[in-house]
Amino acid sequence: MNQKENISEEIYILGIPGSLRAHSYTRLTVQIALQGAQEVGARTKILDLRDYKLALCDGREGEENYPEGVFSLRKEVSQAQGIILGTPEYHGGYSGVLKNALDLMGFPEFEGKMIGLVGVSGGDMGAIDALSGLRNIGRNLHSWVIPQQASISEVTKKFNPDGTMRSEKLQERVKEVGRQVARFAYLHSSDKVQNFLHLWEEAPLNPGGEVK
Repeated sequence: MNQKENISEEIYILGIPGSLRAHSYTRLTVQIALQGAQEVGARTKILDLRDYKLALCDGREGEENYPEGVFSLRKEVSQAQGIILGTPEYHGGYSGVLKNALDLMGFPEFEGKMIGLVGVSGGDMGAIDALSGLRNIGRNLHSWVIPQQASISEVTKKFNPDGTMRSEKLQERVKEVGRQVARFAYLHSSDKVQNFLHLWEEAPLNPGGEVK
């Protein structure tokens, strides 16, 4: 079976690397995950946060003084059915660059969407803590964070000069994140799933009645 025939090209998966480095392993990893989404038929794009010149999220009440990049970012993310977030692990957490971008967005951009997570680390412990933090953010934004994720330790040793991974098995694991985000985004867009979600959202908070 050709998996690419099963997913409409209308499914749009956006990758957001949380690194501003010119030669970023995080960006390379997100690109590989997006290749997986492409392999099953999704349309993809990688978003470079350097292009948006974002303001720091400072809790201001009015947004009229935000730079145009904030609104451009929101518009781009809102158009995607699935999002792959990538981060380097810094001091046991995700990058401040990515957190600031997420803080400038909210439910309109993320609610109900499929999220996949990839992370890299220079050390041998990987990016598990950073990805756990992003998983919590995804839940708080009412996103569907897929179980599959990729945490890459000692990342400087894992890439070839051409940007491919030295381990085919590891590269496949990263691609699988993209494939699953695309597949679940496609299923999530079906009429039956949408009807189920509508009924679920309309259900009473406690169908069994008040506990006495």
